Amino acid sequence: MPETELLFSETSQYLKPEDITQLRNAYSFGQGAHSGQFRKSGEPYISHPVAVARILSKLHLDAPTLMAALLHDVVEDTEISKAEISERFGEPVAELVDGVSKLTKIEFQTQEEAQAENFRKMLLAMARDVRVILIKLADRLHNMQTLEVMLPAKQRRIARETLEIYAPIAHRLGLNNIYQELQELGFRYSYPLRYRVLQKATKAARGNRREIVGKILDAINLKLKEAGLEADVTGREKHLYSIYMKMVEKHLSFSEVLDIYGFRVIVKDIPSCYVALGMLHSLYKPIPGKFKDYIAIPKANGYQSLHSTLLGPFGIPIEIQIRTAEMHRIAENGVASHWLYKSDDEVDELHLKTSQWLQSLLETLSGSTDSLEFLEHLKIDLFPGDVFVFTPQGKILTLPRGSTAVDFAYAVHSDVGNCCVAAKINSENAPLRTKLKSGDRVEIVTAPYAKPNPAWLSYVATGKARSHIRHFLKTIQYGESVKLGERMLNQALLSFNLNPDAITEAQWEKLVRDSGVKSKDELLAEMALGKQLPAVVAKRLASPAESISPEQKAGPITILGTEGITVQFAKCCRPIPGDAIIGVIKKDSGLTIHTHDCSNVTINQKNPENYLDVTWGKDINRTFEASIKVTTLNKQGVLARVAAVIAKAESNIDDIAMQSEDDFMHMRFILQVNNRHHLAQVMRSLRHLREVAKISRAKG
Repeated sequence: MPETELLFSETSQYLKPEDITQLRNAYSFGQGAHSGQFRKSGEPYISHPVAVARILSKLHLDAPTLMAALLHDVVEDTEISKAEISERFGEPVAELVDGVSKLTKIEFQTQEEAQAENFRKMLLAMARDVRVILIKLADRLHNMQTLEVMLPAKQRRIARETLEIYAPIAHRLGLNNIYQELQELGFRYSYPLRYRVLQKATKAARGNRREIVGKILDAINLKLKEAGLEADVTGREKHLYSIYMKMVEKHLSFSEVLDIYGFRVIVKDIPSCYVALGMLHSLYKPIPGKFKDYIAIPKANGYQSLHSTLLGPFGIPIEIQIRTAEMHRIAENGVASHWLYKSDDEVDELHLKTSQWLQSLLETLSGSTDSLEFLEHLKIDLFPGDVFVFTPQGKILTLPRGSTAVDFAYAVHSDVGNCCVAAKINSENAPLRTKLKSGDRVEIVTAPYAKPNPAWLSYVATGKARSHIRHFLKTIQYGESVKLGERMLNQALLSFNLNPDAITEAQWEKLVRDSGVKSKDELLAEMALGKQLPAVVAKRLASPAESISPEQKAGPITILGTEGITVQFAKCCRPIPGDAIIGVIKKDSGLTIHTHDCSNVTINQKNPENYLDVTWGKDINRTFEASIKVTTLNKQGVLARVAAVIAKAESNIDDIAMQSEDDFMHMRFILQVNNRHHLAQVMRSLRHLREVAKISRAKG
């Protein structure tokens, strides 16, 4: 039977006759639109949309989705417009087709940028209607099934994209069958030689293990019957990509991957799942740490099952999955499993979780300034979350492996993430960079004045956290960069005896145009970030500008301590309010503040235009790092006494290094202090300790 008739035959099993009529109309329209077009294989192009619709019909998707599948390439590859589809088949079908269509009308600088923008558009449409991604996944699956006609380089590019983006999306939506087939095909075309070698080895091993698998199946069935459980037990062979990833991640040879087979037990209800688990644990010994209860705590994609790894006969590890028939249906078809079982106004938990995930994608999208950055965040978030942590109220949050307290804060709410200053994990104080483990109870401490720290980008694991931190650094602090850049430029102009107020708009417009930036503010921000030198910009503005009177001179730039990443405080000398300071500006590093007597400043004074006169502002309300050296008698408990004195003086210890020498202990502390006066108080308090032999401020 031809593919087209198979499609209508299969869909007639669950669609109404009027739906089938609409489907035939969509097919006829698509066939006419693609008339004369052929695939690389030589088949008429319409065979592809039909195959995509057939994949979706197996998920029992509705008529508009199947119609959109038949028409999904019409807007992109023919002269037909979205408006024409809307007129003939309705707005919902036209919106689905538009969501799947690529951005062919816009020119991009690179293939990567074009692809990233396509994903961005597709996921925006997907957030409005998840059926968009179901069509796109079916489209990608059929393209992968027919990939052999492409050139090897294109095969590899498409296969890598499938493994990185499409297979994880299918997994995230719980579409297990599509997910596994995309993985297998992606592996086959990404690493053709490895795929063939592993396929051959698996076939050779299959015969040797068939007898063992049969014995295990019989033993499981017998044990479950003893308990009076009705169960459907099947043995399944692990997929090649799963075996390959296990070999790569655990550095194993093929012969060392013993658990090539797994077993699935399907029972009637949830209590039976736990009874079956107990019976199987009495049949074969469970391997410690290899049990997971996804029934009590489902995965983010709605997946529920009991997982356990047992030590079977001959010492072979056996993977067991125990679930109900309903859980199995969701495990195989995910978000598509309830398509025909729910009314329009009823939202089940699975769809709610999918909706929440799509909403978080939109948040990430709004925080990303370009498509490539969004794609980077998307790849991070697509890999399955396997850390389950609790809020103080007992709510469970699912996060990717490697997530930190900062990721948790942003998962709760972006405002919590932006203002977090500390964390309590299981009621104990912990650094924000602490990696979370399943079962941790996490509480975030916030402060209204707090801001995201650029250092967080080095350890956060979720795209949402990364996106919000970058968004803050690029937008909120952009204004601060502009203000600092303006102060730096004004000082440079005054040093040339030029009046900043005399520079005209025409002069600014010419300078902006010649500098290759978009605006005056962008140029000022670049000066603050060290991408433009204020002295150079001032010289370019100098010639037409009015001179100022001799009695006026350039004043120092005021440092307020709130400039964020635009102003760095040098680690070599750790300046604090009250110190005499100097500013050094370096390309791409922004403005760095040193003490006047810092050896790094006096040694490197070759380019005077890189040095700026700076001064501390008044009423600075923040802490700074200061380093001190303390030499004490080497006695028991001396460190505790020193730390207690520092704490009593209202200072925090950021870091400590110690070295013993005969009867003495040399300690070096990095402390948090408000200013020189505060540091002097701390050092005075330490001098009162009998064990302290010597104390000084450390520099260099």
